[in-house]
Amino acid sequence: MKFVAQRVLCAKLTVNGQPVSEIGRGLVVYFGIRVGDSLQQAQKCAEKIANLRIFEDGEGRMNKSVLDVGGEVLFVSQFTLYGDAKKGNRPSFTDAERPERAEPLYRAAGEALAALGVPVRYGVFGADMTIGQTNDGPVTVIYEI
Repeated sequence: MKFVAQRVLCAKLTVNGQPVSEIGRGLVVYFGIRVGDSLQQAQKCAEKIANLRIFEDGEGRMNKSVLDVGGEVLFVSQFTLYGDAKKGNRPSFTDAERPERAEPLYRAAGEALAALGVPVRYGVFGADMTIGQTNDGPVTVIYEI
């Protein structure tokens, strides 16, 4: 599993021009699932996201988590995180898990994150989504397990 977490002031996700999810201060997390990934990895990713200290404390140091600042997470499934463009210019997505196995793991990771106390808003699995976000910093962290 791999995720890209971006610290934001706000973000809004739409599908076919219709609003689906919106958050204020928090994280937009793009979440990719690789062939063979497990429920245990989904839980570990949720714990990492909830506790990732990338928000500033009173002294301006990145020392607080999304939990500490009362932030939200916009959680977006993104199989393209496992795109491989080593050969040629068109990425191969053979490392990305098939949708019927990936969707339950995506949901499980989001539910585990919510169970840790983080308000989670979701994208629409498999949909063509439009995401507008106002990055804060910008701060972007990539994590793979």
